[in-house]
Amino acid sequence: MDLETMQGSEGRFSEYLDGLASVIGHADRAAPLRDYCVGLLMPVERKSVEPMAAITAPERTGAQHQSLLHFVGQAPWSDQQVLAKVGEMVLPEMERHGPIEAWVIDDTGFPKKGRHSVGVARQYCGELGKQDNCQVAVSLSLASAHASLPVAYRLYLPRDWIEDKGRRRKCGVPDEIGFKTKPEIALDHLRSACEAGLPPGAVLMDSGYGNDGELRRGTSALGLSYVAAILGKTLIWRPGKEPPARHAQPPKRGRRHQPNVVSVKELAFSLPAEAWHTITWREGTAEPLRSRFARLRVCAANRRAVTDPEWLLIEWPEDEREPTKYWLATLPENIAFDRLIDLAKLRWRIERDYHDLKQEIGLGHFEGRGWRGFHHHATLCIAAYGFLISERTAIPSSGPRAAALLAPAHLPKGYKPRGAAAARAAHR
Repeated sequence: MDLETMQGSEGRFSEYLDGLASVIGHADRAAPLRDYCVGLLMPVERKSVEPMAAITAPERTGAQHQSLLHFVGQAPWSDQQVLAKVGEMVLPEMERHGPIEAWVIDDTGFPKKGRHSVGVARQYCGELGKQDNCQVAVSLSLASAHASLPVAYRLYLPRDWIEDKGRRRKCGVPDEIGFKTKPEIALDHLRSACEAGLPPGAVLMDSGYGNDGELRRGTSALGLSYVAAILGKTLIWRPGKEPPARHAQPPKRGRRHQPNVVSVKELAFSLPAEAWHTITWREGTAEPLRSRFARLRVCAANRRAVTDPEWLLIEWPEDEREPTKYWLATLPENIAFDRLIDLAKLRWRIERDYHDLKQEIGLGHFEGRGWRGFHHHATLCIAAYGFLISERTAIPSSGPRAAALLAPAHLPKGYKPRGAAAARAAHR
């Protein structure tokens, strides 16, 4: 990036921060807001409060540390208002390159030691690919073919946290926060996005969410279409067999007396060879991404209600012994086959979000234990990431994107990290 472009980016960054400051509350929060976001975009290894204080105010690190710590951990500004402002400023820039096509539901985990950081429990952590001590947050992102932006983000609290009044009080969990499953949190995100009038898109879910019938029904009740990954054991009415009328009793849990019900995996094995088509959905880094797919109209068989017909999409790569992925989709009956696959595969953008948010912005670097600090840090990370998205056309395709926007910075001479940062340094 040349000097003129960098100076232009710095000017736009200042305007962007002015927009965020307009919803942050007290005017004295504008300075720590700017410094915190600058720290998140700086090319430093750790984006926790202490090293960011040292790099943004090297001549008064102690005072800066206290200022940033109070701003992120205690100041009562609204995460929802800041995220809404980020969307207001960034989504139009995204739409300049193409319309919003999807709303992507997902979650991400943060490995944590101990039991006192808010929400930490032994649960599945996607970052580790296994059960371990971690925190998990549920998010909603809006995605186009060009980019994606998180617009809602909330920590999942396991039931034992909800029932532990002592830990709740120490971590500042609001009294109104009760137990909700991850799909229930996701549905809350969808409701809020609808109420805010965000640009519509098909709701994309992995099987952890898509297999939840209540979430699928809730999504449809909001007037939204979905492309929901499901498990191979998901039951549908056998194609060609008439499902019962809507007022009839839905199928019971067992299948002994339901000869017209079949799992999607069983159905996939029964399809004729001509049902399968090899389709390319986008260009990969090395070669085009393609696989073998089949689709057909089906009715899901669930215990609550008889559903309208929807698309069942199945992926079965030629080098695999059995199908690898299944989706149910309430997209129009006349949608093109390749377009249906495009939307199902657009979930890959959320992986890019989380990679950049964690690797470049420091989403997982917050070292506090409280509810407010956890969410404030994530909101500011999303705000910093939103600016990167809005600047994407001015950023080189190679090299760290955050480092290209701001002048290089260095920790002050003689700086020695304390706390968790010091412990990591001692073990190297």
